[in-house]
Amino acid sequence: MKRVFISGQKHFGAQVFNLCRLLGLEVAGVSAPPFGSDGKRADRLREAAEKAEVPWMPSGTLTQHTLPGNIDLIVCAHSHDFIGAATRYRARLGAIGYHPSLLPLHRGRDAVRWAIKMGDRVTGGTIYWLSDNVDAGNVAGQQWCFIRPDDTPEELWRRDLAPIGLILFDKVLRDIMDGLIVSVRQNEALATWEPAFTPPPLHRPDLLMIGNGGLEGYRVETSNSAARQ
Repeated sequence: MKRVFISGQKHFGAQVFNLCRLLGLEVAGVSAPPFGSDGKRADRLREAAEKAEVPWMPSGTLTQHTLPGNIDLIVCAHSHDFIGAATRYRARLGAIGYHPSLLPLHRGRDAVRWAIKMGDRVTGGTIYWLSDNVDAGNVAGQQWCFIRPDDTPEELWRRDLAPIGLILFDKVLRDIMDGLIVSVRQNEALATWEPAFTPPPLHRPDLLMIGNGGLEGYRVETSNSAARQ
């Protein structure tokens, strides 16, 4: 694996962008919002891409037609875009993303807020393979952390969940570069879903089935122990 595309935003997206480049991966393009939450400064991921002279496109415009050619993997880092199957299929290995919960628990956009609101004492993060069902793809890696009694979603994200995401991305990307695909099916009997507190419409540009024709030459691990290493 040599060439990736990153869909994401904010500081976490920029950190994953820098991680990919430190690992020696070519970031062929980036999808990110034009501006940050203040509506004035450029989004952090967009800013990082432009400084590195990497092509950028606005969030919501990534499709099978706009994805650059010869992409090995799409990497989603704090992305709220749905990456449709037709787009994933154009990447040789598909797409991975980070979700700030121990999937299959707390699927949905506000997983951190719901974990605190529901009184959970333990949560974590998951790198998973994107599928046509939101947050339901096979698990590539997981790590847990405690929730403190006085945590806010912002504190929990900054202190534990964002760093866990970077650790997991580093491990999973290195595994893939070494020829190892970890892909463990989620247990649907344990799955939970909570709606977003302020839900925007979910844009789903394409719904073709993804194949696995790009996996030749990779070892594929499907055990739960592999995902949690």
